[in-house]
Amino acid sequence: MLYNRFILLFATISSLLSFSACTNNNDTAEKNTTSDMAIPVTISLPVGAANNNGVAASGQIEAATNANISTRVMGYITKLNVKVGDHVKQGQLLFTVNSTDISAKRAQTEAMIAQAEAAVKSAQKDFERFTTLYNQQSASAKELDNITLQYSAAKANLDAAKQMRNEVNAQFAYTNVTAPFSGTITQKLMDAGSMATPGMPILIIEQADQLQVSATIAESDITKIKTGDAAVVNIKSGDKKFNTRIIQLYPSSANTGGQYIIKLAIPKTEQTNVYSGMYVNVFIPAQATNSAIAAPSDLVLVPTSSIINKEQLTGIYTVSQNNTALLRWVRLGKTYGSNTEILSGLNKTESFIVNAQGKLYNGVPVSVTKQ
Repeated sequence: MLYNRFILLFATISSLLSFSACTNNNDTAEKNTTSDMAIPVTISLPVGAANNNGVAASGQIEAATNANISTRVMGYITKLNVKVGDHVKQGQLLFTVNSTDISAKRAQTEAMIAQAEAAVKSAQKDFERFTTLYNQQSASAKELDNITLQYSAAKANLDAAKQMRNEVNAQFAYTNVTAPFSGTITQKLMDAGSMATPGMPILIIEQADQLQVSATIAESDITKIKTGDAAVVNIKSGDKKFNTRIIQLYPSSANTGGQYIIKLAIPKTEQTNVYSGMYVNVFIPAQATNSAIAAPSDLVLVPTSSIINKEQLTGIYTVSQNNTALLRWVRLGKTYGSNTEILSGLNKTESFIVNAQGKLYNGVPVSVTKQ
């Protein structure tokens, strides 16, 4: 009996030792697996304000030359020869407007001209006859003056009728609307059969190969910039950035809600895959002569590409004390070129993840490399 108890005790101890060894091996394997699965990330401190003094603005890309195409006469559109996206040449026929009313007016003017010409012929004969009689002293000077006046009036009526015909012909020309310059049809606001009225846009045409940026500047910043200043434009949708200069500055904000409009050139080499209507951020660095421009010394800037958007919230990934990714919610301020200001949620002494070689989420292990 004692022997059996000894055998049972020995078996129990052996089992416990074996389980402990397995547990230690599993823990080691899990640690190795966790270490192997850590996502390599690069961290950085926020950019200081010293090198980012300047003026930030937002705007849109637009065609340097564009026009709203309308008609100068009222009538139904009988034919529309173009569609959105079509490239047209200067003088090309775009659409025609019904000319029935104008045709009726031209018929009236032709009848008036025929009547006036007959009156001129009759008055001319009377004038020639009375001139002969006057020379023969068979008609008085008073009678000749009256006939001369009638002849002059008949010729004036003929000239007036011909002028009316010219006006009608000009209206006929307005029924055929042509392109004022070579460009691209960007909008079609009416279809064939619609009633066209003078001044109402029917088509919009733009010169798509001549693009520029139109941005708005706050009243507090307008005195800090001038025409010719260098600027950086960042296209939001295309993640494209290029250097340019201010080519025009509007001196009044009377009709723009207190905002001043500036125009910036887009170099030909940067116009690939750039389209009118795209939204942009503009950053105008502080000029050497404009020492008055200064950003707050405690400005916290991070690359816009490192910001995470989830529904209505914005955040940025940081690294926890356990070397795991931690998403921290932040409040954003202005955009300065390719950087965005952090108003709260991250201070200038705290590191954040600039890029990662894998998908980040809260709690995922990371392997840190400093930038």
